[in-house]
Amino acid sequence: MILENLRNSGRLLFQVVGPGDMNKLSSGAVTGSNSPGISIALVIILAVVISLIVIAIATYFFSRYLNEKFEKTQQLDADNIVLASREKAQLIESEAKDNAIKVLRDAEIDIQKRRGELTREDDRLQKRRTELDHRIEKLEQREANLNKRQSSIDKRLNEIEKMSTKQLEELQKVAEMTTEEARQELLDRVEKESRNDMARIIRQIEQEARIEGDKKAREIIATAIQRVASDQVSEVTTSIVNLPGEEMKGRIVGRNGRNIRAFEQAAGVDVIVDDTPEAVMISCFDPIRREIARRSLDRLIQDGRIHPANIEKVLNEEEREVQRLIVEAGEQAAFEAGVVGLHPEIVKMLGRLKYRTSYGQNQLSHAVEVAKLSSVIASELGANIELARLGALLHDLGKSMDHNTEGTHAKIGAEFAKRYGVNPKAVNIIESHHHEVDQESVEAVIVEAADAISGARPGARREDLEQYIKRLRALEEIANSHKGVQNSFAIQAGREVRIIVTPEDVDDLAATYLARDIAHQVEETMQYPGQIKVTVIRETRAVEYAK
Repeated sequence: MILENLRNSGRLLFQVVGPGDMNKLSSGAVTGSNSPGISIALVIILAVVISLIVIAIATYFFSRYLNEKFEKTQQLDADNIVLASREKAQLIESEAKDNAIKVLRDAEIDIQKRRGELTREDDRLQKRRTELDHRIEKLEQREANLNKRQSSIDKRLNEIEKMSTKQLEELQKVAEMTTEEARQELLDRVEKESRNDMARIIRQIEQEARIEGDKKAREIIATAIQRVASDQVSEVTTSIVNLPGEEMKGRIVGRNGRNIRAFEQAAGVDVIVDDTPEAVMISCFDPIRREIARRSLDRLIQDGRIHPANIEKVLNEEEREVQRLIVEAGEQAAFEAGVVGLHPEIVKMLGRLKYRTSYGQNQLSHAVEVAKLSSVIASELGANIELARLGALLHDLGKSMDHNTEGTHAKIGAEFAKRYGVNPKAVNIIESHHHEVDQESVEAVIVEAADAISGARPGARREDLEQYIKRLRALEEIANSHKGVQNSFAIQAGREVRIIVTPEDVDDLAATYLARDIAHQVEETMQYPGQIKVTVIRETRAVEYAK
């Protein structure tokens, strides 16, 4: 820095004196002239040099002073930081000690509280034990009193039996025949007089009732089916999403699976990306969530912007749209069935059946069809048409919520309808259409028949014939595998199995246990829709031949 200042000073001197003066100075210095101009120039030069030296020295010491002052400032800042850190560390240590003391104190309070609860519980148990001992003593006393009474009653019964025997002996002496002989003579006389008439009347009534009943039933069912004339139900909620190309699978998955994870987490479904060409599968037990996910994925594929932020936005929009479609579907179904005045929540729950299928049959279309069939049958029989329509439209309401609620769909639907003020008779129709409770009206029987017609007519449901037959055979094999079973029949499309047992091998109590065991075995070994009713029939017959 000093050399740089000297150079700058030399340049300044050269500019002040000029080149000519410098040459003069040089020549004068050589010749030794004492010219006044030369002396002044030398003085100026010396002054400038001295001033430059002084400036350089001052600059050096000033920069050194500044450096020392900066170092002291830095050191002071560092000391302040260290001091603040120490104070903060002491504060944190103090807070940690306080927290530890507080936690220890809370733990001691909790321990004391638990000890108190245990003491109270021990006292309560001791009190209960004392009460139980007292009750046992009372029961023992009561048992002793009962034994005394029983002994006295036995004595009186013996006396009564002796008196009855004496009276019978006296009567037999008077009538000159025994009790069995008198009973047999009376029965023979009555049987002889009434057997022929009773048999003839009973056969005639049964034959007429069977002919008329079958004829009337065929007419009513045929008329109902012809008047409704529903199309084949083929609508099924799909879980397949078609892609414009194989490269779209990579965009759906995203980098390191980011997009597919975000979609599955937000939608609550599983997206299956496999070797199926230009398609992915959406899997979920909830048909509503599956439909929202399918619509959202279709929209994302068309839009092309597949990333977590847009996925959440599209899912929210499609969820609102599906909820709107559900309400519209419920209102449309109520309008088609001719049912008015339903609570909005029931209409909304009814619309959810649009996305529920059973063996390929859409449950909302099935409900409307059953309502129409029930109204026709009710009009033919002179029953309450409005009640039959209402119960038929809502009979499978529980299927829209049975995936996350315990109980059968009939019971769930009945409880939901009762909660929102549906007619109690309609609630009974809903709850009894699978015979879980007793049917209280003829409309309940009508709805049950219409439900069977809608589910069993050609084209209504899709089930592989071989699987259907295997299921029925499996039901009968399970029933026949138990001891005492004489025969078994799977009826009502596999919804009921009737078992005929040998009365000598199975009594009434054993029949109840047998029905329960077969029901448990069916639950554990078979897969089936809805529920299966197990009916055990035990019948004793007395047969005699007239010779």
